[in-house]
Amino acid sequence: MNLNPIIKISNEKKLVGKKIKMSLANNKTGLLWQSFMPERRNIKHKVSETLYSLQVYNEQIRLGDLNQEFEKWALAEVSEFEDTPDTMETFILEAGLYAVFHYKGLSTDNSIFRAIFSEWLPKSDYVLDNRPQFELLGEKYKNNDPNSEEEIWIPIKKALVSDKRL
Repeated sequence: MNLNPIIKISNEKKLVGKKIKMSLANNKTGLLWQSFMPERRNIKHKVSETLYSLQVYNEQIRLGDLNQEFEKWALAEVSEFEDTPDTMETFILEAGLYAVFHYKGLSTDNSIFRAIFSEWLPKSDYVLDNRPQFELLGEKYKNNDPNSEEEIWIPIKKALVSDKRL
């Protein structure tokens, strides 16, 4: 498992897609993507074919809380919001600092996230920032394939002494 991320600054992104409210205990990811995928061809002004699987938490992520609700989005990046399909919504992903992890394996295997949040993050010079986290699903992404590859983008900010437990 690769726990050596690249630290990147992402520019603001314009995204178009669909969302659903869910928790890990009541996982509706499959429903979201089943709704989004047939309609993605209707999105105009796409920047690329790469898709975003994005999570928005209204409060700090509580590790291990399978009932914590969040918004899950299935999105494509666009250059402009003009002609957004009526069945979709727009989302602006603000610019910010991210730890980017390359992941190869099944998307249903959550061990990479456990390792990021319980091993890498506490030992790093960063803390979790309260912004969306997302996965980039590009050319090498293959749903339900152990050889699938994606990028995991975790929002971070430089830790202050008061942020870290001594």
